[in-house]
Amino acid sequence: MKTLSVLAFSLLCVAGVAFGSASKPVKGKHPARIAQGSEVALADHAVPGKITIFDFTSDFCPPCRMIAPMLDALHEKRDDLAVVAIDINRPDVKGIDWKSPVARQYELRSIPHFKIFDAKGKMIAEGDAAREMVMGWLGE
Repeated sequence: MKTLSVLAFSLLCVAGVAFGSASKPVKGKHPARIAQGSEVALADHAVPGKITIFDFTSDFCPPCRMIAPMLDALHEKRDDLAVVAIDINRPDVKGIDWKSPVARQYELRSIPHFKIFDAKGKMIAEGDAAREMVMGWLGE
């Protein structure tokens, strides 16, 4: 079942890429949303004492919109995790903003894209490995 979920999520990500049409974070109802296309130093936004999931996203990405409520629920449910959404879109760009400073900074080729930092602020996973970790947490 977990493999099927990962496969389905991966297919949604590919579809989203193909069609392309969609301060310190604190614990709260919704994850912090930062960047709005600007470059960002992720370590500055890692939540001390918590595993921080950085979710690179865009409102114009269908798979991003689909997974967002699940990430919101994970953020709310797990006291040891925090989710920070990195909005890759600049405010004036319609469609997925692959040319934004933050998308270029992290050489993004697909979204949603995850980077995970441990409770001490050290990156422990990114890309496929991070996606697998997130999918595992979502499946709990």
